[in-house]
Amino acid sequence: WPDWAQWQDTAYALTFEPAVLVYHRPSFPDGPPQSRLALMDWLRAQPAAAGGAVGTYDITRSALGYLFLARDEELFGDIWALIRAMTRAGLEVFPTSQDIIERVADGRLKLGYNILGSYAADQARSRPDLGLVLPRDFTVVVSRVALVPRAAAAPDLGAAFLDFVMGQEGQTILATRLRLPAVSLEVGGEGSARAMVAALGDQLRPVAVSPGLLVYLDQAKRRGMLARWRAALAR
Repeated sequence: WPDWAQWQDTAYALTFEPAVLVYHRPSFPDGPPQSRLALMDWLRAQPAAAGGAVGTYDITRSALGYLFLARDEELFGDIWALIRAMTRAGLEVFPTSQDIIERVADGRLKLGYNILGSYAADQARSRPDLGLVLPRDFTVVVSRVALVPRAAAAPDLGAAFLDFVMGQEGQTILATRLRLPAVSLEVGGEGSARAMVAALGDQLRPVAVSPGLLVYLDQAKRRGMLARWRAALAR
């Protein structure tokens, strides 16, 4: 198991889910932005609007959106300039991935930022106007994490289930039936971690399973980030 995907042989990442840009294909005949800097250039070229250009998570209501943006803040020094550019171009915020994906797919939004890739990829299969991009500067990856609690009523059954889900058969079921990209590099196919790592390498920035995750729960950090968020959204 990758080092970043487990902590002290206790907690394990099971999926490999990137944050992507989703876009309305007819709105980008020459192709969508491929990086955050390219996205900023595109936003600056948009006329000021009340809405319809771009959507993202409302981080006051979406824990996933908060995590993605907090990770962006660590990796991209101009993140708040990017959010301000989105605001000028007509940013709309939503609590769920589905809210954004539906609006991009039918053209009510041109682009969605930091959308959970597993959901977007699944819907893009049946929505021809919905495209997605893994940003070329860096792509944040999150995971669903499993562990057997110390106080579990039947820890042996929990361990057996975890062994199965982490094995090749279980990881294949995650990838093919549930359409959640598996962590295991033994599982291939379009959208798998193996395919993403082969194509993108160090561009991928998974959130490690470690005590560092607790930083995102720090209330002082959260208050500061929400204050910067509200300031960036002020029109």
